Amino acid sequence: MDTHYSKLDLLLMEFQNSILTPRAVKRASPAEHIPEGSLSAEDKKLCASLMRVNHTGEICAQALYLGQAFVAKNEQTRAHLFNAADEEADHLAWCAKRLDELSAHPSILNLFFFSTSVLTGMLAGLASDKISLGFIAETEQQVAEHLSDHLQRLPSDDKKSHAIISQMHMDEIKHQNDALAAGGETLPEYIQILMRLSAIVMTKTTYYV
Repeated sequence: MDTHYSKLDLLLMEFQNSILTPRAVKRASPAEHIPEGSLSAEDKKLCASLMRVNHTGEICAQALYLGQAFVAKNEQTRAHLFNAADEEADHLAWCAKRLDELSAHPSILNLFFFSTSVLTGMLAGLASDKISLGFIAETEQQVAEHLSDHLQRLPSDDKKSHAIISQMHMDEIKHQNDALAAGGETLPEYIQILMRLSAIVMTKTTYYV
């Protein structure tokens, strides 16, 4: 018998896949066969903090796409959102694994950021599908900038984290271009600024907790 899930069911399932028990990856981690570098205690702490930020960022991405998909008016747009979320799931798993390798914990604020990101995604999706896709493009652009900064800050000996973030950066650029090609509109400047301010709050807090 076919199983039909409500939107609440799907939301809870996505919460489980994002925070409790991340789904299996489709792509192996880019760091899979790279040996662990010789990191000082200070460098290891820095790497863990950066990867914790990235891990929460990927949880936010999953939640944003989910919220947008729930209210998308067009099936093609909805499919695009779910496909993007599926690709981002690999990033989430890679970051989680790297945190474990660094003996570090995910942010204790993940549930809060997941919840607020779902609501933000719904608001963006309710505006219009073109705005929703534009929201993806702007989000991915800002994430790519943030990843570029992390690549500069990582200790040179942490080649594993470098490989992961480099691949994530390439994927985010692709997602941005795909969203624009699918009809995404450039967002008003004030929305871009609000998004950047929200990102600052997330990165500054999850860096430590």
